[in-house]
Amino acid sequence: MRLRIFASTKGGTSYDQIAGLARHAEACGFDGFFRPDHYLPLGGPPDPTPTDVWMTLAGLARDTSRIRLGSLMSAATFRSPGPLAVAVTQVDQMSGGRVELGLGTGWYEPEHAAFGIPLPPVGERFARLAEQLSIITGLWTAERFDYLGSHYQLAGAPGLRATQRPHPPVIVGGKGPRRTPRLAARYADEYNVQFASPTDTKELFARVDLESARVGRGSPGRRPSVRRSVCVSVACGRNAATVSRRAALLRPPVRAAASGAYGSVDEVVDYLGQFASIGAERAYLRIADLTDLDHLDLIAAEVMPQVAG
Repeated sequence: MRLRIFASTKGGTSYDQIAGLARHAEACGFDGFFRPDHYLPLGGPPDPTPTDVWMTLAGLARDTSRIRLGSLMSAATFRSPGPLAVAVTQVDQMSGGRVELGLGTGWYEPEHAAFGIPLPPVGERFARLAEQLSIITGLWTAERFDYLGSHYQLAGAPGLRATQRPHPPVIVGGKGPRRTPRLAARYADEYNVQFASPTDTKELFARVDLESARVGRGSPGRRPSVRRSVCVSVACGRNAATVSRRAALLRPPVRAAASGAYGSVDEVVDYLGQFASIGAERAYLRIADLTDLDHLDLIAAEVMPQVAG
């Protein structure tokens, strides 16, 4: 299992802080550095200096050299699919082919209201996400692309050529039992389950395998054609006080099996190992304190070697 950092902060975070953590994660040997796509913190006071995930990733593309970069997840409500595909393609070129696109429906009502972004009902959001996935992957694989959908129409768009061929990896994630696995099976290179128990995650992985077989992408019992990953909150420490301090910064700050890996090195290794045993190839470790570099050092030195095999 490869470990990636998912830097999900409480807000008020400068680009310099984000870049400092990304460079440290790279130096520690983490496989990737990913950011959420939110303009407001999830709870708490508004952030006077929100960051845009693709502006941030463009900067990181030039300020790092090896680590994979991406969104987990970009909100389909925030951007039209054509301009989003152009932005991701450019960042992929800027990074030398290290970018991945995680794309989801968008859901957090307060930030939509705050910035005047329409938030359609959930059914329409899934329909728009499906069209966006079709458009973005189409733009990356066609010489010329036309699209006539219920929500988006493109006429005569040129095909986009990213550094990665045939295109940057696409991540679809969520815990929905039907629509999300179907979209992942059809469009995704990777399916990600966020903040779920190993038992629930195993069931969702199986659903993606079945949907993949239905669309001709592998068959149950064989190596999955869609890579599988998980996102977990992590608070690792050498003593209970350190674990409690780190856990308190995460949302929700609870010590429950379905919410994250909280505890000693051995406890975190055991928790991640449960996901590895059901086929997760990557784990995105959610942290909230961008200044706690010792946390990354501990995970890289003592957790990573035990789960990397």
